[in-house]
Amino acid sequence: MDVLLIGSGGREHALAWKLARSPDLGKLFAAPGNPGIAAVAECVALDPADHDAVIAFCREKGIGFVVVGPEVPLVAGLADALTDASIPVFGPSAAAARLEGSKGFTKDLCTLQNIPTARYQRFTESDAAKDYIQREGAPIVVKADGLAAGKGVTVAATIEEALAAIDDCFAGAQAGVEVVVEECMEGPEASLFCLCDGERAILFGTAEDHKRAYDGDKGPNTGGMGAYSPSYLMTPEMTERAMAEIVRPTLAGMRAHGAPFRGVLYAGLMLTKDGPKLIEYNVRFGDPECQVLMMRLESDLLPVLFAAATGSLDGVSLDWSNEPAVTVVLASKGYPGAYEKNTPIRSLPDVGEGEMIFHAGTSLIHGELAANGGRVLNVTARAADVAQAVEKAYALVDRVEWSEGFCRRDIAHRARH
Repeated sequence: MDVLLIGSGGREHALAWKLARSPDLGKLFAAPGNPGIAAVAECVALDPADHDAVIAFCREKGIGFVVVGPEVPLVAGLADALTDASIPVFGPSAAAARLEGSKGFTKDLCTLQNIPTARYQRFTESDAAKDYIQREGAPIVVKADGLAAGKGVTVAATIEEALAAIDDCFAGAQAGVEVVVEECMEGPEASLFCLCDGERAILFGTAEDHKRAYDGDKGPNTGGMGAYSPSYLMTPEMTERAMAEIVRPTLAGMRAHGAPFRGVLYAGLMLTKDGPKLIEYNVRFGDPECQVLMMRLESDLLPVLFAAATGSLDGVSLDWSNEPAVTVVLASKGYPGAYEKNTPIRSLPDVGEGEMIFHAGTSLIHGELAANGGRVLNVTARAADVAQAVEKAYALVDRVEWSEGFCRRDIAHRARH
């Protein structure tokens, strides 16, 4: 089977790396891909926003399956266009992708399905949102309703901070912009991933990531500075509660909405004293969580994704390595603020067994590797325990020759205590 992978980040490199190992794979294409992906796939200059061009390419090349990595094409309806063209695709419809595309939609679904989550209100006017915040007090959470690349959330410690977040959300906003204001839940966070085929959901691992830019979980929020899998907070009992109380009711609710969910459902969870509660959903693999999941997955990825896409997960099981995996993000100095682009990456080390460097924001300039993004490399390792995986990952990090990069030095610190 020839496959087209949509995307260009570290998540997509991890998916490409794993798909390339499948005996069922014919040829792998990636649009647009990156220099790391180019080692295992043919990168093509396709714009995922141009649905007609994607469909034409698939027909020209005889593509048997499309795997969509990022959320933006899914929310924009790429999976719908491919389905209408009778091209199998891994990823939800635009209607189902509202689980990530609209936080308000997801919160309302939680209410309808009795899914445990934070108390909330939705607002389309700044003054009403501010009045609500004044009544509720702080700490309180302000979320932009739509896609924000993992950075549209403010956990406000003070009323003043929350009011400023409201101003930011509505500043220069177009008509129809909405914010969700919700209570600040307490507890550790974990991520749970499931493959869904519209009717069923099977567990696809757990992970924890580090959102803050600097050691000690300090500094601004980012798209993620590192991750590890499995999450030791997600015991079998906690995982089953999350599946029973959150994931399965979500699938039932989406079917009732006429938008059955097919693809990967990524639940961000708060593990409160009352049990797991939903923070938010994503409708694609996490980044950098995907990297550690792919490092631990021992099953062939391709047929499993195809089963989810075609409504045939019944009876599918997955094999996982018992060894934990850790990934450290090397980012451009200044990220998540302003940073210099196109800085040279002089050298990357060779990787051994249970090691991989995934490209997240790289390009080739006159044939030489350069950093062209905020999060640039995902240095990933698997080992017998978390401490050894951390040691392997940082040993690789220290051999990367890129003077303009930085990383946190405490990834997986919660799992090492």
